[in-house]
Amino acid sequence: MADDAPPKPVRFLVRVLEELGLVSIYKSPIDTKLLCIQRFVRLFAYGGSTLILASYLSDLGHPDHKIGLFMTLTLVGDVAISFVLTLVADALGRKAILALGAALMTASGIVFGLSGNYWSLLAAAIFGVISPSGNEIGPFRAIEESTLAHLTPAASRGDIFAWYSLIGTAGTAFGVMTCGWVVHHLRSNGWDSIRADRLIFFAYAGIGVIKFLLACALSQAVEAEAKTKPKSDTETTPLLTGGDSTEPKKKGRISSLLPSISKESKGIVVNLCILFALDAFASGLAPLSWVVYFFKRKFGLQEGQLGSIFFTTSIISAASMLVASSIAKRIGNVKTMVFTHLPSAISLALIGIPSNVGAALFFLVLRSCSQSMDVAPRSAFLAAVVLPHERTAVMGTINVVKTSAQSLGPLITGILAGKNLFWVAFVIAGTLKATYDLGMLAVFAGHKTQEERLAEQQVAAHGEEGRVTAGNDHASGHQS
Repeated sequence: MADDAPPKPVRFLVRVLEELGLVSIYKSPIDTKLLCIQRFVRLFAYGGSTLILASYLSDLGHPDHKIGLFMTLTLVGDVAISFVLTLVADALGRKAILALGAALMTASGIVFGLSGNYWSLLAAAIFGVISPSGNEIGPFRAIEESTLAHLTPAASRGDIFAWYSLIGTAGTAFGVMTCGWVVHHLRSNGWDSIRADRLIFFAYAGIGVIKFLLACALSQAVEAEAKTKPKSDTETTPLLTGGDSTEPKKKGRISSLLPSISKESKGIVVNLCILFALDAFASGLAPLSWVVYFFKRKFGLQEGQLGSIFFTTSIISAASMLVASSIAKRIGNVKTMVFTHLPSAISLALIGIPSNVGAALFFLVLRSCSQSMDVAPRSAFLAAVVLPHERTAVMGTINVVKTSAQSLGPLITGILAGKNLFWVAFVIAGTLKATYDLGMLAVFAGHKTQEERLAEQQVAAHGEEGRVTAGNDHASGHQS
């Protein structure tokens, strides 16, 4: 039998692949792979548009405070759309909502490529999901993460979420770099800034078409499972209900689309919303658009250089996610979230202070080493602490809360930038993120997942059965 065992180098290689989560990705269904590809494509588009968003609005003649207001109103408008779509996504169909979002992305890119009107661009940014931060906004992520949790066994969920997050960050990285050098090349060949930027937005529309086709390629397995209704039994129901055989009230047509959330989950969601809102507000003070604009204005860096810089930092962030998945298997999701995210919060606070570009870039790179390491553990933790049929609604609600909290940040940063106080925004953002990390550790360090609680209940039930059986045997022995 020992001869049948694979050689030691092969066993070591398999162990490494398992640690990296590649085995889980390989064994995942095709729908999981399609969702990851969709995320790469979408974040590629977000990264490219984010690099030029602030400078594009500035070239159109809008001052800093109006650029900040644009970002804030974009996030506020996105809140309402995301909230509605994520609440009804399971009832109307996840595949249909993802396809609708892709179609709106296409329309938004076309408007940005044709119009220069402030309010037209704002409407397009809201309905078509133009990301000021380069990260996820809109309903896509909540729906996709709920679907991934639905398609993935609990044991592999951390690996899948890690690769899902990594692939998205890599998409942002390649989008930023590609956009930066394309714009640089166009301007070197005589294109003016506005014309070059508009070509990027037309490309954004084309990517929306690709995402639409990927959404249509998903199977019916991505849809939420219908909740099983208890069968009525006319003989036993009155006994179990104390003689009250009245049927529960039927939900109306609209309310039937809305999910039901358990009392226990509501308490968890409230605590998470408070903490995630604090972190999101801090993120809103330093979104990628403003960080790019900060380095361009303070240090005079060109689009090609900025694209390369933020490509590098995004790739570092993406690689760090694999390390986070391995750490989470050993110390748990919550501790991984906190201990990896805290150093990035401190680095963020220090980015705006140096007057030397090298020192500022050092803190930027240092931040990127751990800023995304909490993403996959956070998604896995959130999927594990609520019931399966609640995931889409809960994730959507939390994303709406995060976006709402984030929305005020860009406006505040725009006002500070107009007064040459850009560095203050970085300090406040880093301090708030550190506070969030410590709060997560204090509230959720010992929290059990749904699987862990179910296992404890089963063990307790088996133990109770054993005690009853032993008691009956003991009583039978006395009678005999």
